[in-house]
Amino acid sequence: MSPLGNIIWLIFGGLLTGLGYILGGLALCITIIGIPFGLKAIELGIATLAPFGKEVTVQERMGGLLPLVFNVLWILLFGWEIALAHLVSALILTITIVGIPFAKQHLKLVPVSLAPFSYRLS
Repeated sequence: MSPLGNIIWLIFGGLLTGLGYILGGLALCITIIGIPFGLKAIELGIATLAPFGKEVTVQERMGGLLPLVFNVLWILLFGWEIALAHLVSALILTITIVGIPFAKQHLKLVPVSLAPFSYRLS
């Protein structure tokens, strides 16, 4: 199911979503301060291109207070909007039985898009 699900995902919006993350990440990388956020956005975009067959894992601590500060900044600036978009997409997809597997993938992306310095798709 994973390859077929990923192909259907890409055709019906996954490609645009992944490219949006990647382009946003590249824009964030323009400034020195935005580089860590840009790299996480690019990582999230690559993971969003093929979410079937991947699982959300808790990222090991990098140490210190920096990941927490980065997560708080991410949530305040754009993380809540991205997570809300995934939630709304999941709710819309659950209307039909065919859309339920795709809704699960959107729900899988919510914690990663909300706090990318704590979670990752692997």
